[in-house]
Amino acid sequence: MEALLSPEEYEQALPRKRVAAGVLFFDPEGRVLLVDPVYKDLWEIPGGAVEENESPRAGAVREIKEELGLEWEPGRLLGVDWRGPRPGRSEGLAYVFDGGVLSGDRLARVRLQPEELGGMEFVAVGRVRERLVERLAVRVEACVRAREHGLTVYLEYGVPV
Repeated sequence: MEALLSPEEYEQALPRKRVAAGVLFFDPEGRVLLVDPVYKDLWEIPGGAVEENESPRAGAVREIKEELGLEWEPGRLLGVDWRGPRPGRSEGLAYVFDGGVLSGDRLARVRLQPEELGGMEFVAVGRVRERLVERLAVRVEACVRAREHGLTVYLEYGVPV
């Protein structure tokens, strides 16, 4: 007969998932804000990895402060995207929050972190595939649709299920 695991052993045996939190900011014309990371070729949405013992919402707040220099209160959750493992990466969850419209004073307060970001640009939703990797572009498009309809969407590999 197999010995029962202690609660601590059981906890340690559970799988670990990567968690990221991103934010969709818009301009008054409905274009989405993309940022240009200095450490990779393709663009991203603002956000990043959620740290240990940090909620996705708190991670989004921290990342926006670090990357854009903005004190910001997240809007509603637009979507969660599950991605299975791939070579060298574990499975992960990406949360996307609504950042609302960045214009006027809010936009003027943006200060890019030069160690991470080389630039930013508002891009029409129909053109995000020109700047983003496919998996992120599909996620952004689905979350924009969810925002337009007042919904939150659950995705697997960027596809609503």
